[in-house]
Amino acid sequence: MISNDMALGLLFVSQTGFGALGNSFLLGLYIITFFIGPKLRPIDLLLTHLAFVNELVLLLKGIPQTMAIFGLTNFLDDVGCKLLFYFHRVARDLSLCTTCLLSGFQAITLSPTTSQWVKLKARAPKYLFPFCLLCWTFHLLANWVILAYFKSPKRSNNITESHDYIYCVATFPVSFYIALYVFISALPEFFCVGIMMGTSAYMIFILYKHHQRVQYIHGNSLTPKGSPESRATHTILLLVIMFVSFYSINSLLGLYIHYGKYSSWLIHISAFLAACFPACSSFVLMVSDSYIHKYYLGFWEKIMR
Repeated sequence: MISNDMALGLLFVSQTGFGALGNSFLLGLYIITFFIGPKLRPIDLLLTHLAFVNELVLLLKGIPQTMAIFGLTNFLDDVGCKLLFYFHRVARDLSLCTTCLLSGFQAITLSPTTSQWVKLKARAPKYLFPFCLLCWTFHLLANWVILAYFKSPKRSNNITESHDYIYCVATFPVSFYIALYVFISALPEFFCVGIMMGTSAYMIFILYKHHQRVQYIHGNSLTPKGSPESRATHTILLLVIMFVSFYSINSLLGLYIHYGKYSSWLIHISAFLAACFPACSSFVLMVSDSYIHKYYLGFWEKIMR
């Protein structure tokens, strides 16, 4: 019979492997299309960025977590622990930020041309790259505290305030300033989740009104094919729902681990939930985004010539 650790390790290997493969495929397809294929949409910049940061999240969490499950818990020194958790946290926050930008940009794109947002709709594509740079700068600076408090388990002295992450240890002293930092650092996450929920509700409302108008014009007997904007909106909505669901469940589990009963299995479950969105998002895009099929066919035609 397969042991629990072996089964859990195989689960992490499958999640990391398939997720990394899907994100790598999207990254390669977008890069190749940029050089030899049809013109990319403005939103493809955000999708490329999302695939890249999701790839980082999977590799920086899935590989060490899998090694720890198979008993290799002391393979990192202090510098390795600091850098690993620092860049994983930055990539995780960037995944949140990029998904928020996706929902906001698609809401602007979907808004009626007669609305007061018509000027913003024309300028929005120009703001995507600066906003991505702003997200990188902010999260690289905001997560500096990880470099100060994470270390290898070899150096752990079993301090009461330490939190064991199996292959690394975080020691946070009981301090008002640390609590204040945790509270302030959580505000952008709640803000982004709030924006995603608000823009999602707005897009659902716009799609509902559009569906009513189409039914009124064509009658109930005709079911017209959705426009590219509508299909793209459904894809973004699905991504947002996935992210908010996994993020909420993992956040609640993280609070329970921090303030409740510690268990190595809960640490593994939390890591698995945190990697579910990065692992699944690429396949959602490949299945539901018709433009990806178009890019792939264009790339295949170039090869066959």
